[in-house]
Amino acid sequence: MTCKIERVVTPNGFVVFRVSGRIDRAYVEVLQELIEKEKTGEARVALNLIEVTVVSLEAVRALTVAEANGIELRNCPAYVREWISQVRKCGLRE
Repeated sequence: MTCKIERVVTPNGFVVFRVSGRIDRAYVEVLQELIEKEKTGEARVALNLIEVTVVSLEAVRALTVAEANGIELRNCPAYVREWISQVRKCGLRE
């Protein structure tokens, strides 16, 4: 399965991108572009990662940076959360 990204706006004003499947380098760029478009306004942005099955190291780095920049990571799989913690410890940034 490839990556699928669905944009949803919640009643409380969050723009949530529901991500499912595999996040690799190409989809990291797509996610970054989508986030940047939303951040130009006053929208609060979140990524719902509950259906993510596999992520690349590039994706983990991008998620680490996104979270540091105020993007909420919802339903982040435990293994992805662990990788993010390791990236923070090692200082590996994009």
